[in-house]
Parts: sequence; C-alpha cells; structure tokens
Amino acid sequence: MEKVVTVGTVLKSAGKKAIEEEKKSLEELKNLVATANGIVIKSFLVKRDKIDPAYYIGRGKAEEINDFIVQNNIRTVVFDNELSPAQIKNLEEVISAKIVDRTRLILDIFAQRAHTKEAQLQVELAQLQYMLPRLTQKGIYMDNQVGGIGTRGPGETKLEYDRRKIMQRIEKIKEELKKVVVARNEQKKLRMETNIPLIALVGYTNVGKSTLFNTILKSSSAYTDDKLFATLDPLIRKVVLPTKEEFLLVDTVGFINKLPHHLVESFKSTLEIVKDATLLLEIIDITDEDYHKKELLVKKILEELNADKIPIIKVYNKIDLLDERLQKVYIKKLNKEKTSVVISAKTGFGIEKLLKKILFFIGQNYVTKTINVPNKYFELLNFINKHCKVISYNINHNLLNIKISTTKEIYNKIIKMLNEYTVHNT
Repeated sequence: MEKVVTVGTVLKSAGKKAIEEEKKSLEELKNLVATANGIVIKSFLVKRDKIDPAYYIGRGKAEEINDFIVQNNIRTVVFDNELSPAQIKNLEEVISAKIVDRTRLILDIFAQRAHTKEAQLQVELAQLQYMLPRLTQKGIYMDNQVGGIGTRGPGETKLEYDRRKIMQRIEKIKEELKKVVVARNEQKKLRMETNIPLIALVGYTNVGKSTLFNTILKSSSAYTDDKLFATLDPLIRKVVLPTKEEFLLVDTVGFINKLPHHLVESFKSTLEIVKDATLLLEIIDITDEDYHKKELLVKKILEELNADKIPIIKVYNKIDLLDERLQKVYIKKLNKEKTSVVISAKTGFGIEKLLKKILFFIGQNYVTKTINVPNKYFELLNFINKHCKVISYNINHNLLNIKISTTKEIYNKIIKMLNEYTVHNT
C-alpha cells in the first residue's frame, strides 16, 4: 500500500472546537486514503495565524514535512483542503513527494468506483475540470512539429496544447452526458407510467445504505463494503412485499463533508433520481457521535438538489453496535415517531417496522378504489392502464368493474374524466 502523510490546517483564532473538528476531519481523510489503497503513516495538524497564500502551511512547515517524508520514504502528501494551483506548484518545489489535496483524492476514489458509462463520464468530467486550472509549467517545450493546419503555429507550447485538448474533451463529455440525460428522462417517463412509488436511500457515505438495500431485497444486488463511496451508480430494484404492495427502491451515492464542487455538479444528473422519489429514507449511523452534523450536511445537499420538500423517514442504523442500555434509550425515543425508526441493516432488526412506516407514507398518497367504466370509453381505459395498477376487473354487460391502486391525484383525474364522459354522452 502507498505510504501517505496527511496534513490538516486550523486557524489559531478558531478555538478548541475547530481543532477537534479538524482532528475528526483528518480521521475521515485517513479512511479516504485507505479507500484509495493507501496507508497513513503520520498526520500533521498545522496551527496558523492565517493561511499562507503561497505554501498554504508556510514554507518552514513544508520543509519540516519534507524532512519526515525523506526519512520515512513517503510517496504522497494529502492535504485536507482544496489547494490552489499556485500552492500545489510551490509545495511540489519544497516537498519531494506527490502533492494531493482532498478534492483530488476523492476524484481518484470516484474514478476507481465508477462502473457504468455514465458514472465514468461524470468522473472524467470532474477530473478534467479540476485539472484544467492546475496545469503547471513543468514540461513546456517548443516543438516545430506541432504546427501545421489546424494548430496555432510552430510556437505553440505543450501547456497550451494540453489545455486546448482538455477543453475539447470537456465539451465532448458534456455532449455525451446530454444524450444520457435524454435516455434517463425516457426511463423516468416509463417509471412514472407504471405508477409504482419510488423510494430513494440517501445519507452520508458508509452509513449502511447498500447493506439496507440488500436486506430489504433479501439478495446481493448491491455491492457492499466497509469503505467510503462503495456505491456510485444508482441501482433500482422492484420490491414486492408479502402483502402484495410494491415499490421501487434506489440506492444512491453517499454524501461527504467538503464534497468537491466539481463532483456535485458532475453527479447532479445521477442524483436527479432523488427528486423523483415519493419518499426518502435518510440512513444515519447512530454510532457516529457527529451524526447530527452529518444530518445537516445531507439536508444541505438535498436543498441543492431541490429535493428537500420530499417526505423523509430518518433511519438510524447500526443499533446492534451500541450497548444494551443505549439501545433501549434510542429505540424508546426514536421508534415512537412516525418519521424515524431504529434498525440494524446487518442483523435485520427493525426492518419490519421500517417497512410498516414506508407503507404508511405510501398509503397517505395512494388509494385503492373500485370504479365502473363503460367499455366504449377507450381513451379513459387507456389512461387507467397507463397510470394505475389494475388489481382486478370484471365485465358486467357494457361496464368494466375495475379495482385500481393509484395516487390520489390520478384517481381524482379519473373521476373528473369519467364525469365529463358521462355528461357528454347523456
């Protein structure tokens, strides 16, 4: 595994609370490094009066870190914040190792985890957008062979050539992603026509979303691992309960603190599916002492996606990892609320109660009704078949006696259409 040193920074004026928060952030960074197949040998927490615009941590501290990495044969230094192009360039001149910031590390992990064509394009787009302003002057050369038709002439530098190629690739990826969005919209249209509720799992990374996905499906459809960002591609499966109720369940990419802007933008099309959900299940690691802060971060990202108005059940996971006393406290406190439930996705504890709460929410928006429709009302019958789940039907002379399950909105529209047909034909 690649040997790594991590570096965090905190302002002296920020106080003890900020220091504790940065220590936790460095611990999360350590997990990110492990996910990227690295091992953290040492973490430096640098306290400064202000951030150095040239070296971020100051030249003296950079030299101190360089001494340590030379003595310990370290290959990579990972900073816990995003560095400017100038800071990366200056640090590379002082430190004899790769300089990687948090953003670049997350991009690297995403690149490993992307499996579908769409996810790969989104990661590449984010990487190129990150890379473009960070092209350094290293390797510039004057090449007379570069000139000719379609180039800027024999004086072009390699840096300019790289920049232009990257910009062309960015535009090409954007065009390819537009086609993906069109295909996704077609899939969305088909989903909406089936009129089956869509339930999306959301939450911080590594809280057990994919494990819960598999537990509900009682299969191994989703990849699970005790690593950050184990799931990148949204995975949709149909769930049919013993009571015959059904819904679509979708697993989504986990959120994280200091999520790079490039990734939020690039993955918006993937996360668009969250906006289509009937209900959100926010999975929360109840063993994490900072879970309240992570709930706020999830809320912020849902607001950015315009998905914050969708009904949500807070699912407090990993209860099996707490001692018996705390288990009783949390179960008594959280299970009595309609919008929260305590579970263990690993052991299956609380899953039945979770499903009951899901069905309660679905039931608030869905109705099961029996209606009589004259068999000559072809347009209305087509509408019913397209937008409702037909449970049963019986033919009684010229009437179709149909039992349907649908949303209240669709049902009211059917009754309005039925009344209009009746008035028109009398």
